[in-house]
Amino acid sequence: MTITLNQQLLDLSTPRVMAIMNLTPDSFYDGGRLKSEEQLLAKVQQFIDEGASIIDLGGYSTRPGALDISVEEEISRVLPVVKLIRAHFKDIPLSVDTFRSQVARAALEQGVSMVNDVSGATADDQMLDLIADYQVPYVGMHMRGTPQTMNTLTEYEDIVVEIRHFFSTLAEATAKRNINDLIIDPGLGFAKTVSQNFFLLQHLDAFQLLELPILIGLSRKSMIYKTLHTTPENALNGTSALHMAALERGAHLLRVHDVKEAQECIELYTKLRTSAT
Repeated sequence: MTITLNQQLLDLSTPRVMAIMNLTPDSFYDGGRLKSEEQLLAKVQQFIDEGASIIDLGGYSTRPGALDISVEEEISRVLPVVKLIRAHFKDIPLSVDTFRSQVARAALEQGVSMVNDVSGATADDQMLDLIADYQVPYVGMHMRGTPQTMNTLTEYEDIVVEIRHFFSTLAEATAKRNINDLIIDPGLGFAKTVSQNFFLLQHLDAFQLLELPILIGLSRKSMIYKTLHTTPENALNGTSALHMAALERGAHLLRVHDVKEAQECIELYTKLRTSAT
């Protein structure tokens, strides 16, 4: 399992960490915390020091019920940060977390090298053509509806089969466009109940049949803090526990708020997997 980032191969045979950098005021955990260029650059340096392989920049909150914003506002949140990071950090791969091809194009033109699309190319019919033009890795996530409506769309006959079919269709569409690096994300918390999230995580290995890298984003999510009757701020231990479960079931990328702890999970998992009897 490899993907090409910044004209270099990233080997996913050992799982990797994607660090979350929310540039929104209303994200469920860390929205609005980075208030200055100094804070932002310090956070990037921290992510790098702790072992992040990719930093994922998002200017549109996708928490349930989040407010919709214009393309222009999303670009105004993302683009200055891309330029700032690129002026100080030349090598760290950047991803843009957006379902809009206009935002993705603006970011790609400024040196972003990956697109993370929560809609799996269902929200913007220009997205896959853009990815084909730029030949960058593409994360396609499964979601129904929009962040504003997804909590009402949680009825499935067989959730694993239906999501796997969604990814098979997406893989066909990317193959037709000669897109080389497709990464799939089952979308925990997006049009899924807490019980469905745990069921998907339990059966994550079913998606290995697609022979595609798997990204998991469960960091501090409601499936953890609601189950433990706590808050996102107190959900780090639960996050680490479920990260290990995801790694054991075939996750190649962990999308996280807390890089150091996720990297430790990967190191322990790798040691456990490679230990001689």
